[in-house]
Amino acid sequence: MMSDKPLVSAVIAAYNMAEYLPLAVRSVLAQSYKNIEVLIVDDGSTDNTREVVEEFLGDPRINYIVQENKGQAAAKNRGVYESSGEYIAFLDADDMWAPEKLDLQIPIFSRSKALGVVYAKLICIDEKGEELLAMPDNYVLFRGRVSNPLFIRNFIRFGTVVIRRECFERLGGFKEYIRMGIDYDLWLRFSTQYEFDYVDRPLLYYRVWPGQMSNNFKGRYLNGIEIMKSFLQEFPGVIDEKTEKEAWAHTYVGFGQCLRKSDRQIGPALGFYVRALSHKLNYLPAWRAIIATFLGIK
Repeated sequence: MMSDKPLVSAVIAAYNMAEYLPLAVRSVLAQSYKNIEVLIVDDGSTDNTREVVEEFLGDPRINYIVQENKGQAAAKNRGVYESSGEYIAFLDADDMWAPEKLDLQIPIFSRSKALGVVYAKLICIDEKGEELLAMPDNYVLFRGRVSNPLFIRNFIRFGTVVIRRECFERLGGFKEYIRMGIDYDLWLRFSTQYEFDYVDRPLLYYRVWPGQMSNNFKGRYLNGIEIMKSFLQEFPGVIDEKTEKEAWAHTYVGFGQCLRKSDRQIGPALGFYVRALSHKLNYLPAWRAIIATFLGIK
């Protein structure tokens, strides 16, 4: 019976996403896991979001919250604050869940009270909902205590997660002054106190379209670097020295590749490759990037 299962709160923060929002909401309501509530947080939309939400307001599982535009972090925090579930899940307004998502993830929490986050893989779709590609089979995921590998690379995709409410109560919500990478900051903080696990299959349809915030690669790296620095200051000793060096090398090479391939900024890119080597002299991706730059290889 539904009452035998814990309540899951699905938080959908929306800003001018009227075109896709109904699809996102329906994907939550269509879950095979039935004990859910849906919190739609309208972050001051100026399109017809209010109109498209009306068709769902007769459903007692729906809670429609309107606030002035404060940004995605504030909208998501509002959803968490207004929610009642033992578990909290997030879905961006232009994405969709697979119908079996919660049914596959919620039982995993019963394995350990130390488990705070369960995530999954995803499938990318285009503006029309056509499948583009899925995460490759060799995409490496981690379970258990994940602070070290997570500091090197954010392998957790936002819309795939389910989180134990206790994580927010103990470590706080999204930092509202961070413009991009708010999820990365959250996962790092949660990883200091909780274990992570995953379902090794795609449970999220992630929409890729021109102009979306996640396409701002330069901004993602700049914000990511600040998040990493802040984390090291706030949680000293969590990341071991070897991992820290690897993480900075990985990050600076990635930033350099972004500048060289996307913006054609050869000089600054080389500067970041050298900076990567200052953290880890034998970091092969940095040497390969330097050679490719001088050979003119894209």
